[in-house]
Amino acid sequence: MFKYDSLADLVAAATQANEPLSKIILREQAEATEGTEEALYAQMERSLEVMRESVEEGLDPDKRSASGLTGGDAYKMMRAVQENRNICGKIFGDAMTKALAVSQTNACMGRIVAAPTAGSCGILPSALLTISESRNIPNEDVVMALFTASAVGMVIANNASIAGAAGGCQAECGAASAMAAAAIVEICGGTPKMCEHACAIALKNILGLVCDPVAGLVEIPCIKRNAAGVANAFVAAELALAGIESAIPADEVIIAMKKIGDAMSSTLKETAEGGLAVTPTGKKLCEKVFGCCQ
Repeated sequence: MFKYDSLADLVAAATQANEPLSKIILREQAEATEGTEEALYAQMERSLEVMRESVEEGLDPDKRSASGLTGGDAYKMMRAVQENRNICGKIFGDAMTKALAVSQTNACMGRIVAAPTAGSCGILPSALLTISESRNIPNEDVVMALFTASAVGMVIANNASIAGAAGGCQAECGAASAMAAAAIVEICGGTPKMCEHACAIALKNILGLVCDPVAGLVEIPCIKRNAAGVANAFVAAELALAGIESAIPADEVIIAMKKIGDAMSSTLKETAEGGLAVTPTGKKLCEKVFGCCQ
């Protein structure tokens, strides 16, 4: 039974078995939960369907969060892509659109999959749905990639944190980016070792990112950070698939993230007492929502 305390160990097991990470994770989890692979697969397939539904819901141009602070941005991004006005091409534009959409669904109290958290819920869905649509990837491969992403998330959670309150946004959007990067690599035919490098690169790119939600709500800057997070995931996956390796192993990067989070001021860990939350505009937005600055 895997302890999910080392990504290197999971990669070694997959390499020895000459299988993708997802297959050994699915098999092991079925044994650990005393269930069947078919039942676990069906559960993950349902999660993927919820992700698709969250994208569709978040594209509504008229939907706004209860606070009134956010809404409509995913539709704007979608229109820019459809009209060829975005500068980085369709795949990149579609990924940002979906990331914004799922995050807006969350802000509007819709159903999402915490991947690994609600605050970072748009990164993994947008990455997998975008790459699968652009390359006509079979649904089964997309579902299986979610098992790889989940294993990465478990290792990070067990060795560091996936909570903004404990480690800042590096723990939330950082973990989600790492999970998405590894999943993209597998779905594009990369090796388990490449998945490990993608995870390391994604996390390194986002180390030190603080959690400073305006008015204490998971909207500003969280929603746009999901768009940045999926961009980071694609960068890491592209580098890894090209054969570029992380000089620092993923497990060591995860420990570094933990130490950075521990050293981070509590004002920068989901308390809305620092960063963007206490800028003049941030305070005004807080007053607009609550009538007084929290």
